[in-house]
Amino acid sequence: MKKQILSAFAISILVISCTKSTTKTEQVENPDGSVTTTTTTVTETPTGVDSTKINETKKEIHEKVEETGNKIDNAAQDIKSGAQEVGKDVKDAAAKGAEKVETGAKKLKEDLKK
Repeated sequence: MKKQILSAFAISILVISCTKSTTKTEQVENPDGSVTTTTTTVTETPTGVDSTKINETKKEIHEKVEETGNKIDNAAQDIKSGAQEVGKDVKDAAAKGAEKVETGAKKLKEDLKK
């Protein structure tokens, strides 16, 4: 899913960079004396675009997205492994702490009996 989002983003940037937009504003005076303003935006894709370059760029983007996705997956796996290790350490520390509390309670109980 992450790879698809990154690919779509990269391709959209490529497409946007290959287009040219022109804005045209016209004002027309109506018979009643009011003025109507019309704004038109024309988006053009330049002719003569080398599809080979576009395909090469798409391929490079796909490879980089794949590589980035793999790095993200590896980092997530490392984080998961680290979290599991921390979880084990916490359990061990809690068990040792509980044991010490138990031992302390026994000693206190014996001291109170005396």
